[in-house]
Amino acid sequence: APAASAPAPAAAPAAAAPAAAVPAHNPTVPPSGALPYASPSVRKFARELGVPLEEVKGSGNKGRITADDVQAFTKQVMAGAVQTKAQAAKAPAGGGSGAGLDLLPWPKVDFSKFGTVERNDLSRIKKISGANLHRNWVMIPHVTNNDEADITELEAFRVSTNKENEKSGVKVTMLAFVIKALVSALKKFPEFNTSLDGDTLVYKQYFNIGFAADTPNGLVVPVLKDADKKGIIQISAEMGELAKKARDGKLGAADMQGGCISISSLGGIGGTHFTPIVNAPEVAILGLSKSAMKPVWDGKQFVPRLMLPLSLSYDHRVIDGASAARFNAYLGQVLADYRRIIL
Repeated sequence: APAASAPAPAAAPAAAAPAAAVPAHNPTVPPSGALPYASPSVRKFARELGVPLEEVKGSGNKGRITADDVQAFTKQVMAGAVQTKAQAAKAPAGGGSGAGLDLLPWPKVDFSKFGTVERNDLSRIKKISGANLHRNWVMIPHVTNNDEADITELEAFRVSTNKENEKSGVKVTMLAFVIKALVSALKKFPEFNTSLDGDTLVYKQYFNIGFAADTPNGLVVPVLKDADKKGIIQISAEMGELAKKARDGKLGAADMQGGCISISSLGGIGGTHFTPIVNAPEVAILGLSKSAMKPVWDGKQFVPRLMLPLSLSYDHRVIDGASAARFNAYLGQVLADYRRIIL
């Protein structure tokens, strides 16, 4: 894991602290007991971001909480200017929760001074996912293990399967095979199918796999439920249905909840490896890049093999490097010889 940065020197006692801005929220003040004044859509928006509405100050008519208020509250929490009651309760005595990083303020730049510009608001999906990605990257100590899987035989089998099932209308994708192989790896390495709950590690007995779906408005992560109980054809069909709902903007909250581990696949675009961000409260995420033919030594000669890059990011608080390497290696072995799934 990366080494921690050296502690900053203590400030001189005589130095006067600059006047701090009045915080938008004080977690020590108990709530009034009244339900927060907000519309159903704003309540849903707050639930998706994990924002406690009773702690948000409304700027609308008669104190009504707006979507902008929820978003502003999230930004303040991420910047450390606001601490939620849950964070305050978990904060150790004499120390902060770690959410406030005491960073320099974001630079304010008039870009129009340097040339013509155009301004566009972020999409709603990007506003939601951006706040979650920021939290996950800051709060989770990420490490990524990179490996490769020989999918030469598996790809040939996939192509022949699609030819045999042309009339079914269901196209089997490599991602469906990866999902099934991932379930096998989760069963062999159960610590990857966990979530941190304070100081407790929750082991899940179900196998729901999230997969990143690209939409015109940004990435969303629908979750394929009970992947261990489904075959490749059914997984492919359900993935197609979920991906279509995502593109049409019709995914419900239930479609994106309950994941055990996620997959981010860039195979259709390109790249060799990358570092996907863990999707909290999961403890790992698998990144797939574009497969490529490579010369591989078989002990006697170099032979052309189709190699799939695997990028496994994991939460180092839960998983150590050796476990991640074994997980990724096992996943590669299953994809190279799918018969291992039945062992």
